[in-house]
Amino acid sequence: MTMDMLLDLIFILLKAFAIIIPLMLGVAYLTYAERKLIGYMQIRVGPNRVGPKGWLQPIADALKLLMKEIVIPTNANKFLFVIAPMLSIGPSLAAWAVVPFSEDLVLSNIDASLLYILAMTSLGVYGVIVAGWASNSKYAFLGAMRSAAQIVAYEIAMGFALVGVLMAAHSINLHEIVMQQSGGIWHWYWMPLFPLFLVYFISGVAETNRAPFDVAEGESEIVAGFHVEYSGMTFAVFFLAEYANIILIAVLTALMFMGGWLSPFQGIPGLESTFLAAPSIVWFLMKSAFFAFLFLWFRATFPRYRYDQIMRLGWKVFIPITIIWILVLGAVIAAKVSYVTLGLTTVGFVGAYLLFNKLVTGSRTS
Repeated sequence: MTMDMLLDLIFILLKAFAIIIPLMLGVAYLTYAERKLIGYMQIRVGPNRVGPKGWLQPIADALKLLMKEIVIPTNANKFLFVIAPMLSIGPSLAAWAVVPFSEDLVLSNIDASLLYILAMTSLGVYGVIVAGWASNSKYAFLGAMRSAAQIVAYEIAMGFALVGVLMAAHSINLHEIVMQQSGGIWHWYWMPLFPLFLVYFISGVAETNRAPFDVAEGESEIVAGFHVEYSGMTFAVFFLAEYANIILIAVLTALMFMGGWLSPFQGIPGLESTFLAAPSIVWFLMKSAFFAFLFLWFRATFPRYRYDQIMRLGWKVFIPITIIWILVLGAVIAAKVSYVTLGLTTVGFVGAYLLFNKLVTGSRTS
């Protein structure tokens, strides 16, 4: 190995650590934010004992899990039992290799970055299945099967939603997808692809097994789901993978539907020449934080769905919606209609439907 190759390898490792370390800190403090936010919503204080205002609570939780014993069940497949958490967190971290944080800040700007993201996010289901099977527990296996079926159902809907994005952008490169949304908030894909935007984000909530789709971890039904037999750091790795996936879904939603690092004030007369209209990683982080906040808000708001309701929503509602909207988008592209026109029409129809539904519901109750 030559000196240049060694320096390149060191530089790549440094860039990888520059992503992974803030991500792990973000995962740790997302748990703190979740407990605090849900506490405020339920008129509680939340963690407030470890450190000033409880800021060191994630550190205390990590140390506690590090010191706990890892118990492997009798007759469990030890190799698969230990490797399953790695299969869950590995793809979650690997997906960040192609995520662009700004116009110039990306670890690897490959042409097929959208396909790479799809491949990495779909691998996480193997960790769930292996964990349930290797535990030698019927409860864990049942939880794994339920979770795997749910992930597969919503992965298909997410994939179809991303087909709409690549059709609109004419590219499967994440950087290019963001740049195609230049021109202001009306040019972002959340408007012309509004149904796909909703399907993608809600499917992301379901795929990460978060409330109200967390039936795989329903305490009253099957204890704690596929990781019921895990303890110590093996459980902590599953925990890290779940929250890393939350941040990843929030980031991808911001990139593909909300303009990534582009400013919402771009193209507005009077603000175009100011710093508010300039693209910045700050806009990207703010959008991602908003979508991560929605994950926490949903948990504090909605009751858990029944399993049959979740599967019906994935197979009979989301997948047909995405297929229909892909056909609509194809017709719009063929007719050379503006995306802004399609977006305004879509939002108008959705708003009219919601208003009509509200009026009908109100008339029935009065």
